[in-house]
Amino acid sequence: MPLTPESQGLDAPANWRKALIGSQVTLQQAIRCLNESAVQIALVVSGDDLLVGTITDGDIRRGLLRGLDLNSSVDAIIHRDPLVVPPKLARDTVMQIMKANKIRQLPIVDGDQRVVGLHLWDELIAPSQRPNLMVIMAGGQGNRLRPHTENCPKPLLHVAGKSMLEHIIERAKSEGFQRFVLAIHYLGHMIEDYFGDGGRWGVQIDYLREQSALGTAGALGLLSPRPSTSFLVSNGDVLTDIRYGELLDFHRRHGAAATMAVRQHEWQHPFGVVHTKGVDIVGLEEKPIARSHINAGIYVLEPEILDMVSAGEHLDMPTLFTRVLQKSARAIVYPMHEPWLDVGRPDDYSSAQVHPRGEST
Repeated sequence: MPLTPESQGLDAPANWRKALIGSQVTLQQAIRCLNESAVQIALVVSGDDLLVGTITDGDIRRGLLRGLDLNSSVDAIIHRDPLVVPPKLARDTVMQIMKANKIRQLPIVDGDQRVVGLHLWDELIAPSQRPNLMVIMAGGQGNRLRPHTENCPKPLLHVAGKSMLEHIIERAKSEGFQRFVLAIHYLGHMIEDYFGDGGRWGVQIDYLREQSALGTAGALGLLSPRPSTSFLVSNGDVLTDIRYGELLDFHRRHGAAATMAVRQHEWQHPFGVVHTKGVDIVGLEEKPIARSHINAGIYVLEPEILDMVSAGEHLDMPTLFTRVLQKSARAIVYPMHEPWLDVGRPDDYSSAQVHPRGEST
């Protein structure tokens, strides 16, 4: 059975099947296929969609120069060893392959060499529309950032001329996300007055109004109606260049119930460390560096995860992920390498003025 675009990890062009032709068609029919599909390539297949090769407008023109006519079979002009990629390959990887090989079309084939899709450069560089919801947690009091937050909710603090919430929303919009829900509590009316329904940004914004502080996940229990597909959740004080679309695709490719974006954090011990067994020294390390993954405050969740959250319950994300694991559902990490900054302290806020997209790894 052919793979669906979702199972491929990327959205395949809706008209890619129009590019399929048999190996015994004429040049005239191949030209008609190129015109009707508008993808600038014809995929030559056998009866079971097995890829035989490809044909482009250039192949046809070279065939005509060699003496073929419009009634000639395309068999003589088929490029029989085209570059192809498997399903579920990440968007960035696909784009790197296409850029390195200077191609604008790249067939997708399964393990049996059946055509299951077609990547187009023009569609990859343009953000595909994402119907998925993005929930942004913007209800915290930001106590560690006082006095900045005495009369302004933390997500509205400006960095590089824009509020942190604007940075998050505009980056997600640039990747095709259109629907947002802001969870608000402390000075929430200011956020609602500022963003309204999102019309100024060309997006749709709704609100979850917490009557009391519900933590970094509790507001999800107020979602109504519930999302019908995978949705993103982000803290409202995280500045980053993360590719939200790639995070969503990664989550789907791995069949996860919950995905947490993580960063590698390094910490150097200020002293030499002595390893012992009883009174014996078994090893020495001079100011060793410890490495661990830390929660970056950005997630993808499946709708069924909401069954683990009660309306009005105070709940933090680590606890929610613990519940996911207790239910034997799959929880995974998405390792980040992009610039990232959690603006939680005055020093972080000062750093954000210099590096508005966060620090690199």
